Amino acid sequence: MPQLAKGGKWVFGWVFVGDHKSIQIPPYAYEEYGFCEGETVVFTKTSKTSGGFGIARKEIFDNSILKSTRFLATAVMEKSGRIRLDPQLNALPGDRYLAVRGSYLALSFLKQGPIISEAEKHQELEIFLP
Repeated sequence: MPQLAKGGKWVFGWVFVGDHKSIQIPPYAYEEYGFCEGETVVFTKTSKTSGGFGIARKEIFDNSILKSTRFLATAVMEKSGRIRLDPQLNALPGDRYLAVRGSYLALSFLKQGPIISEAEKHQELEIFLP
């Protein structure tokens, strides 16, 4: 997992939205965040600058102070680390997100902003298709 700049964010790679509005969670991220097939996960808000969304395990999110301000929707983790995106995320097939190590709470999927601009300079980033 590369770090884009010294002292910067660690990223897992580019994730693309599939035809059925699903994404593949990068395997290292799936393991690091402790996701499990069949469990309920929560979609969270990210900053307006970065756009996108976060995904957190429901049991961790429910015990956090962010519960009342960051909640968007829930979904069930599917086989092999795939997840269907909630319609209110406004994700379309073919959309590209950068999977970023966020807080201990949520894995971030960013759409725009300075982190994306920096990531576009790194051809070595992995690509995860649904």
